[in-house]
Amino acid sequence: MVVRFAPSPTGALHVGGVRTALYNYLLAKKHKGTFILRIEDTDQTRFVPGAEEYIIESLKWCGILPDEGTHNGGKHAPYRQSERSALYQQYAEQLVKSGHAYYAFDTAEELNQYRATAKEAGNGNWTYNVATRKGLNNSLSLSEDAVTAKLAAGEDYVIRFLIPENEEVTFVDDIKGSVSFQSAQLDDKVLMKSDGLPTYHLANVVDDHLMEVTNVIRGDEWLGSAPLHVLLYRAFGWERPHFAHLPLILRPDGNGKLSKRDGDRLGIPVFSLDWTDPHTGEKSSGFREAGYLPAALINFLALLGWSPGHDEEVMTLERMTELFSIEKVGKSGTKFDLDKLKWFNQTYIKAADDAELIPLIRQTIEKEGLSNNSYSDAYLSGVIALMKERVVVTHDFVTKAKYFYLSPEYDAAFMAKQWHDAGKANIKGLISVWEAVSEENWNVEELQTVLTAYMQENSIGNGKILPQLRLALTGVSGGPESLAVAALLGKEDTLKRLEDVFLATI
Repeated sequence: MVVRFAPSPTGALHVGGVRTALYNYLLAKKHKGTFILRIEDTDQTRFVPGAEEYIIESLKWCGILPDEGTHNGGKHAPYRQSERSALYQQYAEQLVKSGHAYYAFDTAEELNQYRATAKEAGNGNWTYNVATRKGLNNSLSLSEDAVTAKLAAGEDYVIRFLIPENEEVTFVDDIKGSVSFQSAQLDDKVLMKSDGLPTYHLANVVDDHLMEVTNVIRGDEWLGSAPLHVLLYRAFGWERPHFAHLPLILRPDGNGKLSKRDGDRLGIPVFSLDWTDPHTGEKSSGFREAGYLPAALINFLALLGWSPGHDEEVMTLERMTELFSIEKVGKSGTKFDLDKLKWFNQTYIKAADDAELIPLIRQTIEKEGLSNNSYSDAYLSGVIALMKERVVVTHDFVTKAKYFYLSPEYDAAFMAKQWHDAGKANIKGLISVWEAVSEENWNVEELQTVLTAYMQENSIGNGKILPQLRLALTGVSGGPESLAVAALLGKEDTLKRLEDVFLATI
């Protein structure tokens, strides 16, 4: 089995593209096949510098890097269509000779005029097809001598595919089942442009054949192109690969395909990594930078349209590979459920090793401008232990608990309610007894023992000292257990915070 993921280098890798790459990867790995990355860059007008590198980095971050591609080579090289351009002309000419394609000399101005005339006549959907082609400037309507003369004179031309008349084009899609199109619905697509570069349709089919692709898994938006591709395979006399067109990823409300604009509006990252458009300077957020773990995102995306057939949800990539089947991919679009993604991310964070999380926490510390102090791995492991059950994304280890990295900022409402005379007096007393605890014994158990004894000796209830202790240590009303925070902060920092709270004003 050979599959391919064939993005165009026109921008960031959308979540739908990541899912397409993932399903290709899973199918290839399950059948011990080959997963190819091919860059379809024949449309140079839409080429965006840096997009190819972004795509490769995204796949690498997701852990689904292909077996062959521009990044690592392989037996089907080259993998950029712009480097394969010499191949396509010969195949286009082959179709002309076999009567499946023809030369069209119509200029852009002429085509625009045809469309304008049709629109004025009330037909706004003019196309170059079986109903119009015989009256246009092409090798079907011109004499052989006229065509030869035009070619010899170097006139610009395109090569169009000759859609057969009155035919029902039927094929079996591995997801949607039997699919049929009437040839009258199809137009004579351009295969080779006047600049000598192929269109997507020709290059796609030729490359899939030459790269020995057995299964084409792509987005639902390409279903309308599938009948042309079926006809192209037939015209060449080649065996067609299996087609599988994936259902759309829908907005959370189910109304339409999820887009970048929806992501911006709803606060959902829709790209794998952050992306800045080099033309507009517009920035878009990615899952990596938003604090999602790649394994969580991949697990979520795998189930966004596919079901393993039972209730198992949390799965490693290896387990997904074992269970994956194209036949179990649904036909209908699936809503992007942000809450479900958050649940997956929480689950994976809870299961993650400190060694995986610590570098991510350091990145957030740097991003938040809190890197003036040096935090040891042991200290950050302590933060992880206290916060693991409370975070949704990795940023939360820092943004939801900045008091682990700098002196607390006191919540005004909490302070107004709890920082009363009795509480102040009790904290003063606690300072004196905790000062006697040695550095060696500065742990939760010893601090609890000393605190309990101090409260019993002075008949202090929990409400007269514990909220004040939390206020002094963190500045906020919620969070991990106060004594655990104190133990992690250490003796010097803890006592300083207990002193500093007296200098705070509401």
